[in-house]
This record gives sequence, C-alpha cells and structure tokens, in this order.
Amino acid sequence: MQYETIRLSIENDVAILMLDRPGAKNALNTQMRAEILHAVKEVEKSARALAITGNGSTFCAGQDLGDQAKIDDIDLERTLREEYDPMFEAIFNCRIPTLAAVNGAAAGVGASLALAADVVIATKSAVFVQAFSQVGLMPDGGSTWWLPRQVGAARAMGMALFAEPVTADKAETWGMIWEAVADADFTDHWAKRVAQLASGPTVTYRQTKRALRGSWENTLSDQLDAEASMQGRCGQTRDFKEGVVAFLENRKADFEGR
Repeated sequence: MQYETIRLSIENDVAILMLDRPGAKNALNTQMRAEILHAVKEVEKSARALAITGNGSTFCAGQDLGDQAKIDDIDLERTLREEYDPMFEAIFNCRIPTLAAVNGAAAGVGASLALAADVVIATKSAVFVQAFSQVGLMPDGGSTWWLPRQVGAARAMGMALFAEPVTADKAETWGMIWEAVADADFTDHWAKRVAQLASGPTVTYRQTKRALRGSWENTLSDQLDAEASMQGRCGQTRDFKEGVVAFLENRKADFEGR
C-alpha cells in the first residue's frame, strides 16, 4: 500500500509511523485512519517495536472536522465503529511493543491515539487535551477506558468536562504517560527507547501486556493462575535461555524476539 497521509519506515527491527499531515496539524481523516490501520497490521509482522509520532510541531490535533462537507452528513457512530475502533484495537492489541512519541499537542482523539500505545513519551512542551466537549461531544477513541485507569476517576472527569490542557510534566506526575523529556533531547531519547524495546524479549513483552491488562478483571487467584501460564510460555522461549546464560556469563543478553 502506498501511503499519502503517513510515513512508514522500518530499520533495525524498529518501525516508525509518522503522521504526515503537518498542514492540518496531523488531524485524522478517513484516509489517515485507514493507512494507520494497514501500517500497524503490516509492521507487527516484520518489526519488533513500533513508534508513532507526528511530523511538525503537533502530534495530532484530533478529528479532521473538515473531512466531510456538511455537518448533517457526519455519522459519528458509524465513523467510530468502522474507522476508529479497528485502528485503536490494532494499536492496543499489536503483537509488538508500541511507543507514542508525542512531539507536540495531542488533542481530542489525537490524545486517544497516544494513549493507545503501550508507552507514551512526550516532549515537555507537549500538552494533552480532552477537547471533545468544546465541540459538544464526549471523549471517545478509548479515552473513557484509558484515563480512569491511568489518572483516576476525579482527574479523568475533570479532563473530560473542562477540556483544559494537561502539560507533559503533569501527565507524567499523574501517571498518564511514562516520561516527559526536554525538547532538545526528545528525538534522540525516544529513538533510544524504541530501539531498546526492539532489542528485547518480544514474546515476554507480549505476555507482560496481556497479564497487566487482564489484571483489572481478575481476582488474585485468577491472576496468579494467569501468571503461571504466561510465565510457562516465556520459559519456553529462546530468549529466556539466552537471558539466563548471559546473566551467568555477566554479559548483555542478545535477544532475538523468539
């Protein structure tokens, strides 16, 4: 597939998906949603980590409100079910670790796009805005699921109702993102982070994601049972054997992702 709204590159097992509509502040239109979905499904077969970032000074301004000619033509339920939901589920369920490198403002469903990743690293000048109420909508794209789990019910409700920007530093303090990084260091930092993920034990990362996410619905007994099963799978990998040998030999493990 030839991409027009995103750029996709794969090098040294790292896939970089760059939102590439800087003139529209990387706002999501129908074509971009389809291209992101296709790209994520492709790279999980050929890379060991995926980074999502934006071209320009904005990560993603949210839904492109000019994507449809007339307001009466907008069918939000259809758009969410047929275009957004498959894209978010593909990112969330991706078989390789995903990292959102938030290079600027992430607003509305653009914030949802960032939060869909396993790890979020933002430049300190970035902000996160649940901007939906400003146009008479409620948060979507999974934000009503992610935010209460990440920042708690009170903060999630305040973000949704007031639609006020949350700085990267505050997002880090709240636990909404992993790191807020100085602007001058941002690009090099997230590139090193995603490279670290790409060189790690991929199968183990996959099981870790399953275990942490499943824990919300499990009793302790259920979670202990799930851990035993998943750890058994990790113990059968080549990477586990390599990790033990590397530890005993006092060297860095050379993981192959299998």
